[in-house]
Amino acid sequence: MNSGRVPAESLVELENVGFGYDRKPVLDGVTLSVKAGTFTGVVGPSGSGKTSLLRLLIGKVQPQRGRVSSKRGLTMAYVPQLETVNWNFPVTVAECVLMSRPQGLRWPWASPAERRAVNRTLDRLGIVDLAGRHIRELSGGQQQRMFLARALLRGPELMLLDEPTSGVDVKTRHEVLHLLGELNDDGLSIVLTTHDLNGIAAHLPHLVALRTRVIAQGTPARVIQPDVLEATFGADMEVLSHAGMPIVVEGYRDARGA
Repeated sequence: MNSGRVPAESLVELENVGFGYDRKPVLDGVTLSVKAGTFTGVVGPSGSGKTSLLRLLIGKVQPQRGRVSSKRGLTMAYVPQLETVNWNFPVTVAECVLMSRPQGLRWPWASPAERRAVNRTLDRLGIVDLAGRHIRELSGGQQQRMFLARALLRGPELMLLDEPTSGVDVKTRHEVLHLLGELNDDGLSIVLTTHDLNGIAAHLPHLVALRTRVIAQGTPARVIQPDVLEATFGADMEVLSHAGMPIVVEGYRDARGA
């Protein structure tokens, strides 16, 4: 029976993609579709291919096998891991955000309209009062909000984030996740990577478990399962339930002497 719902438009599709470095496979046989309006978390351990997957989605690298196709005219933005940033680079928050302007515009000169756009974006993320502050003076949560502003200034349809809550405290992690949820509610499609199963992955509507290949994908209830997690992380994990949410406990069986 047709429910009358229109299928979501596909933004990026990977078909049987293989990719690696120095003849070492990082991704093998990956098939994945990113739909408009979705919020997807890619979970897996270090070295599982999560960052390479984001680089393929945004077109920074090309597949060695298979095919990556994007919607014509698709606008995307990439938010890197905070630890990869040189925080001593001599720029203010506003200047850093302005750097995301289309290539070819003169830097550091910006038009009044561009500066207003920067202030509107910073205000939307609650950090407009930090516009003139040097980027190294920011807290972890403020740094992440600045890079979200930098990405949003480009007006993307799809935002890709690499471990957006890595190295931040629980309060900041909650704030970032809540903010991303609001942006998704406004129509922004989001793909993020994370190894945080309880703090991030369990709260997302759609997950992809990745370890060179796609182990499983679907809702948290489908993906956060002991057999899927063992195949993904290579460790014995138990999945409990609290208030309807899955809670992952590593080594739970061993701790009980089972």
